[in-house]
Amino acid sequence: MALVYAGVCSHAPGITGRADQADPTVRDAFYESFDQMRQDIEASGAEAIVIIAAEHFANFFMNNMPSFAMGMADFYDGPIEDAAWLGIDKFRAPGNKDLSRRLITEVMQSADVSYAEEWKFDHGIAVPLHFLTPRFDLPVIPVNINCQGPPLTPVHRAWAFGEALRRACDAVPEKIAIVGTGGISHWPATPDSGKINEAWDRDFLDRWSRNDKDALLDYDDTQVYADAGQGGFEIRTFVTVSAAANGAPGDVHFYAPIPIFAVGCTIASYRLAV
Repeated sequence: MALVYAGVCSHAPGITGRADQADPTVRDAFYESFDQMRQDIEASGAEAIVIIAAEHFANFFMNNMPSFAMGMADFYDGPIEDAAWLGIDKFRAPGNKDLSRRLITEVMQSADVSYAEEWKFDHGIAVPLHFLTPRFDLPVIPVNINCQGPPLTPVHRAWAFGEALRRACDAVPEKIAIVGTGGISHWPATPDSGKINEAWDRDFLDRWSRNDKDALLDYDDTQVYADAGQGGFEIRTFVTVSAAANGAPGDVHFYAPIPIFAVGCTIASYRLAV
């Protein structure tokens, strides 16, 4: 049918695991934006949601680290982390193996992608699902981009993957929503955890909102690491959504640095012509 929704959001574990420690005014505004994102996805008529995340060594490690991977299972369990620590109860999210297979087959025509029939969701997917499909009533198709283990997936290949994913979505009869999850700037699991480069984040979101391909691909990993931390490598998931949006303009619905969540928290979407 078509891609009917394209957006991005943050996925840091503190968003749910340390909710009680955040400024309630900022936290509640962030949660309200998450809920509006849920409503917008539901209003789009989406029949499945493709979640593009940066996997955190929960399923893929250095003995097998694909640049891109997609899930192809009937269901997915999560969270892989301790439920009390993450603040999310154990769940089983529905998949759609047949739809996954058709999307993967189409993506393969122009982009190399691995697939997995077993996948445990970590916070990168569990946190967004907690807000976006709280009843777990929408089939999920997980996507991983290697933003963790060097050599990282090149940013321009993330763009090409997004174009392939858009063609795949447009080739199936189902209505598809795509959500990219990740940073933006953050320094997870380091002494700098909680540090946020707000100026860098806002510059990136400006490029993202304009869907400026040249500007989005003009990132060097060495400089990203210096300015936005290793968590900044997750811009690849946002860039993939930009490519899938095929030039559509975007809107940032929420952005605020929330140090206790250890990330610049973001909710944004593209205005697709559907």
